[in-house]
Amino acid sequence: MEMKKIPVQAVIETERFDLRPLRRSDMGLIELYFADARVAHMTTSIPHPVPPGVTEAFVTRAMADERDEDVWAMDGSKSGASELMGLISLERMDREQSEVGYWVAPPYWNTGLASDAVQALVEANPMHNKTMFASVFQDNPASARVLTHCGFQYLGDAESFSLARDTTVPTWTYLKKL
Repeated sequence: MEMKKIPVQAVIETERFDLRPLRRSDMGLIELYFADARVAHMTTSIPHPVPPGVTEAFVTRAMADERDEDVWAMDGSKSGASELMGLISLERMDREQSEVGYWVAPPYWNTGLASDAVQALVEANPMHNKTMFASVFQDNPASARVLTHCGFQYLGDAESFSLARDTTVPTWTYLKKL
C-alpha cells in the first residue's frame, strides 16, 4: 500500500484579513466576480462570459486533496469586510518553485489589499519555496506595482493567452528568491 501525503493548506492570518482555503459557500461571490469583465480580462484563466459550471469546477479543483495549486480566499470578515475580497494562489512547479496568481474584487481595488495579500503569502511561504514567480499583463501596471512593492524583481517580457480576451497578451514576468 502506498501512502500519499495530502497537502494541507494553512490559514495565513493578518491584522486586516485572513487567507483561508476556499469553501463551497464562496461559489456565489466567486461567480459574481468571475463574471465581471474587468476581473476576467486581467487573468489568463477566467473566461468571459463565464460558462455554466466553471465556478463550481474551479472550487472543486481548489478543494481537492490532489491538486497542483493552493487557492486562498482573501477573507475580510474579521475586520467587517466581505468573506471574499479576492483570491490568491500558488501553483506548484518543480525545483521548489511556485507561481503566484491573484485578483482582487473591484470594491477593494486601490486599498492595498493585493500588496498585503502577496506580502503575507511570501512571508508565510507555505510551500517552502526557494523561488516564487508571477506574471502580469502589461496593460495592468497596478499589478506590476504590487509585485515590485513585495520585492519581486523584473525578469523579462513574455506573453500569455487570456481566455477572456481570446488572444495572446504581452506580460511582464517577475521572480522573488526566498
